[in-house]
Amino acid sequence: MITILHLKVLTGKKQFQLNWKKEENVLCVETKSNPEKGKANKEIVRELKKFFEKETKIVSGFKSKEKIVEISSPKKEVMEKLIL
Repeated sequence: MITILHLKVLTGKKQFQLNWKKEENVLCVETKSNPEKGKANKEIVRELKKFFEKETKIVSGFKSKEKIVEISSPKKEVMEKLIL
């Protein structure tokens, strides 16, 4: 099973952070990396893999602040991690 998440990304922050916006059904992501040569995208994938402990990939929005990611985990498990 896979779960699709919509992300809003802010780059160049002091630390990597995730903030689930339930009312918007979007995951706000702050990266330390700037959007140069795919650095922010690599950081997003690496940190989401670590957070969810599942395979993660960006499927849309490679050059946008709004992205769609695919997580190899059932939606219930993903939502449980986001709400904690």
